[in-house]
Amino acid sequence: MVQQVAFDPSLLDRAFAALSDETRRGILTRLGSGPATITELAEPSGMTLTGIRKHVDVLEAAGLVSTEKVGRARQVTLGTERLDDAMAWITFYQRLWARRLDGLDAYFTLAKGTES
Repeated sequence: MVQQVAFDPSLLDRAFAALSDETRRGILTRLGSGPATITELAEPSGMTLTGIRKHVDVLEAAGLVSTEKVGRARQVTLGTERLDDAMAWITFYQRLWARRLDGLDAYFTLAKGTES
């Protein structure tokens, strides 16, 4: 049996909403290589600093990144806790549906065997 795990729906909603945007997923991918400043995140995208900052704010509100002022720059760091929560939610439903589909497959296999 797949055991239900407690999830905070509002945290998951913010995480999945943040992950729904290609630019924000790109920022997370970049941060997987290490921390970066807002300027460093903006350079490859061609976006303005204000535009990137808005995306970072969404990611930060979702708990997916954290920011810290370092000198005159704002350093952005990948946070893993919310990604872990989202992955746990996905894994739970993946297992649940795998078990249900396995049960359906077993039912049809048995039903086909009794037709002979």
